[in-house]
Amino acid sequence: MTTSDAPPVAALPLPSLEPLRLIDDDGCRTAQPHRAGFDLPDTETLRMLLRAMVVGRRFDSQAAALAKQGRLAVYPSSRGQEACQVGGVLALAEQDWLFPTYRDSVALTARGVDPVEVLTLLRGDWHCGYDPKAYRCAPQCTPLATNASHAVGLTYAARRKGSDTAALVLMGDGATSEGDAHEAYNFAAVWNTPVVFLIQNNEWAISVPLHKQSAAPTLAHKAVGYGMRGYHVDGNDAAAVHAVVARALAEARSGGGPALIEARTYRTEPHTNSDDPTRYRDEAEADRWRRRDPLARLEALLRSDDAVDDAQLAEYASRAERLAESVRTRLAHEPHRSTDELFSHVYAEPTPALRRQRAGVREAAARAERGGASNGGR
Repeated sequence: MTTSDAPPVAALPLPSLEPLRLIDDDGCRTAQPHRAGFDLPDTETLRMLLRAMVVGRRFDSQAAALAKQGRLAVYPSSRGQEACQVGGVLALAEQDWLFPTYRDSVALTARGVDPVEVLTLLRGDWHCGYDPKAYRCAPQCTPLATNASHAVGLTYAARRKGSDTAALVLMGDGATSEGDAHEAYNFAAVWNTPVVFLIQNNEWAISVPLHKQSAAPTLAHKAVGYGMRGYHVDGNDAAAVHAVVARALAEARSGGGPALIEARTYRTEPHTNSDDPTRYRDEAEADRWRRRDPLARLEALLRSDDAVDDAQLAEYASRAERLAESVRTRLAHEPHRSTDELFSHVYAEPTPALRRQRAGVREAAARAERGGASNGGR
């Protein structure tokens, strides 16, 4: 693989300063000249997007409640960012991979991962509660931007094997300030790997506003410096996110190389359940973004087209409530864990030192159990 595999920088247009919209804040189609060659997805796809966002939001609110009850160690809400996560994930093909972050639980449920397995990391049980190979979803990444290089490596290997696999990397605006992001962008462009980086620019990296992180016209403009295609999209417009990600993935699979997409959105809830956003941002700002709710926008369009009615929306809500009830029930009891799990996935074949450590922990656990039984019999 040589640098000649990558498209020439001169052929890459600058991203638009204004984010692409297919549906405006009021749920109306945007004028054709502003669509930049992107078409509104078909009605069935729009219904799927709305249904997944309704389910995802209910899951998100249930997880936030569980965190307040102490059932989860922490929960970073993605309320307000559903269009980014659902719109991006539903554009993936079956053979593609998703590389999520700690805030992308809704994206994982949209990909079909068991919601309780999604919350295993945030419960503190395992670093990853689901089988990545089964779902083609990498473990949720807590350190910022480390998932980006993993995706580049996977797609590079896929190309070497002749596979048409692409990858979607989810990351926040704060992650673009990390060295890992630079390395991933650079290697992806040089190796021309089929990976799409979707930056969910929610305006705040915890308490640091975007203007203190980057002086670029948009984060999408950074793509040009690496020799990638760049797109700038309204992250609260699920239809636009889906259309842009779908095109970027298709171009990547066909040899067009990586792409960087900036989706402009907003984190309407605290950074995590332990955060107080009133200490660093104006609540009026959050209220303005709440009025640009991605679910309300898409619902308004579908209602105006007579594509959904009250009965269908009630079915979406009922499906969401059933999922929330299942999560509550299944997380009501603490799981039983064996100490052997500490050693299960350290190496493919346990080393002698690891086997000695495991035996020592087993012996200590057995002594503790015998001591507990002895004390209980007095």
